[in-house]
Parts: sequence; C-alpha cells; structure tokens
Amino acid sequence: MSLLSEIKTKYDLADISVKLIFANVGVFAVIAIYNALYFSFNSEPASFFSNYFSLPDDLNDLIYRPWSIITYAFLHGSFMHLLGNVIVLFFTGRIFLNLLSAKHFLNYYFLGIIVGGLLFLLSYNFLPAFRNEDAILVGASAAIFSTLVGITTYVPNYEVYLFGSFKLKLWIITVFLLIAFIAGIPGPNSGGEFAHLGGALIGYIYTIQLKKGNDIGVMLTSLFKSKKQQPLKTVYKKSNPKSNKPNEVSQQRKIDAILDKISKSGYETLSKEEKDFLFSVRKK
Repeated sequence: MSLLSEIKTKYDLADISVKLIFANVGVFAVIAIYNALYFSFNSEPASFFSNYFSLPDDLNDLIYRPWSIITYAFLHGSFMHLLGNVIVLFFTGRIFLNLLSAKHFLNYYFLGIIVGGLLFLLSYNFLPAFRNEDAILVGASAAIFSTLVGITTYVPNYEVYLFGSFKLKLWIITVFLLIAFIAGIPGPNSGGEFAHLGGALIGYIYTIQLKKGNDIGVMLTSLFKSKKQQPLKTVYKKSNPKSNKPNEVSQQRKIDAILDKISKSGYETLSKEEKDFLFSVRKK
C-alpha cells in the first residue's frame, strides 16, 4: 500500500476531530511548501495566503474577502502554533465524541470560528487600546476552545488523566486555560486571546441552550442546506404529543443519570449497556 493510500484509508476511518486535524495539517503543509518555493526563487517571504485567507482587523478589508471569517481558522503562524492546536483538538475530540455527536462537534467548531473572528474584529475596531494597531487573525484556537468549553459545561467533573497518571477534573483544566487567555490580552497576541474568549463564550452558550433542548447549531447547518433538499409537499400525520412525552422524559432522566455517573467516576465506569445507549442517543 502506498503512502497516499494509507493516509486516505486512515482519513476515511477517522472520526470528525481527526479529520479536522488532517485538514489543518494538510493546509499547513501546502502553504509551507509554497512559501519555501516562493522564497527560494524570489528571496523574500510569500504573503499570498496571509493576504487573502487570514482575517483582517479592518472591516473595509473584510468586505472584499468575506470568506476569511472561516478560512483564517485553517491557517497557522508556525509549526508550534499548529502542534499546540492539534494536541488540544485531539484530546478534546476524544472526550466530546464519547458524549455528543459528530454533527454537534462540527457545529461547535464552526460557531467557534465565526464568533471568535467576530470578537477579534470588535476588539480591534471599537476598543481604544487597538485604535492604532494592525493585526491579522490565524489559527483554529477559537474553534477548538468552543468545543472544549462546550463539553466542559456539559460534564464539568469529567476526569482527565494528564501524562497517564495525574488526575484532574476537566473544569480545572479549562478554567486554567481561560485565565491564561485573559492574562495574555495585554501581550503580543491580544487579538488571538479575544478570539479564544469568543470561541469559549459560544461553546458555553451552546451547551446551556442544548441542555434546555435548544440546538442553536441548527441555524448554522441550515445555511448549507440546498433548497432542493427541502420537501416539495407537506405531509400531514396524526399524532398524539402527550403519548411521546413520557418516553422523552424517561430518556432524559436516563441520560442525566449516565452523565452524573461520568462526572462522579469517569466514562470508563459505564457498563456496555450504558455506553451503547449513550452512543445511540448522540447519533440522533
């Protein structure tokens, strides 16, 4: 099997968080090769990708490249920037996808990109500290911290084993990172820290609404639905809402009991029946 075939096979078998890692690493590799070739022949750094796909701080520039509110999240400033994001994305994905669906993961991820980008724009256009500053935004951090804060809000007492032995509750790790973001605002990555906080904010709001039965990610997925996918006619079906309610209440109670068990003793303590039930629910 060739290297490309092996990579394709691994990609096809991967979950959504690993596929996003593939995407981020792939984009970074393409840009790195382009930049190396450009520099070799022109003796100066390339700026094409940063000029057209990073998120600018100027709203006037954004008008001419509106796609950058999404594309910025697939660019990274350095290998270490990419590596840090990939590591957090990988471990967050392991926790998230044990409890919620791949569709939810994508919703959190892309809402984090958008809201993180918007908070970056607001900070550079309305806060006095950045009035005479120029900056661009790159990196997937806002998206990743949307998923991290989202799943932390869902199961704050989920236990994580750092380095295979040191046990910490998930909320402690998340709060530590959020404090670090706030502390970094006066530093050289001010815009990036605001983007992190924007991602964290939408992740928290999403989970709070999800627990109330409101999936705000629906408004995101609806943007990508073609009109051809809409039903051509209305089908009327007689139903009795009251008959469905006891089943819904019973299912929610079972979900809450399983989440309480995860919070107290960890995901590994669930029985096969409980894991299968949780898996069937998160697929819906």
